[in-house]
Amino acid sequence: MAFLKRLGFYLLGLSIGLVFLAFFFKKKSEETGVSFCYLPNCRTLKDIRSKPLEYSDRITDMIAGKKLDSVDIAHFLLEGNVNFSDSDTKSKPCKFYVIEGEFNNKPAILEVKNCEDKVVVADLHQ
Repeated sequence: MAFLKRLGFYLLGLSIGLVFLAFFFKKKSEETGVSFCYLPNCRTLKDIRSKPLEYSDRITDMIAGKKLDSVDIAHFLLEGNVNFSDSDTKSKPCKFYVIEGEFNNKPAILEVKNCEDKVVVADLHQ
């Protein structure tokens, strides 16, 4: 019976510690804006978001014609899914990525060239 009592105290302390740790790390990540990206999709999008954006002529025309907004592109870079089978991750000097997401509640594809010092948003297909 003494073993079960010690096991109960151990599990109670462990659960209280885990709850405290979860609240602590959640608060810490919200304050500093730190996100933990371990999967390739998350790491790729985080790398793209960390660089200055440039727009191709086609994207600039879409923005000027009020068909597209920089907020839409930011949404792609936050919530999109990188299609690695259609992307060219080995090309030099800029890697080419195909990001799938939604634009105007319809499926769309954003094409991005990820260079070392900048990101060029090349095209948007619906």
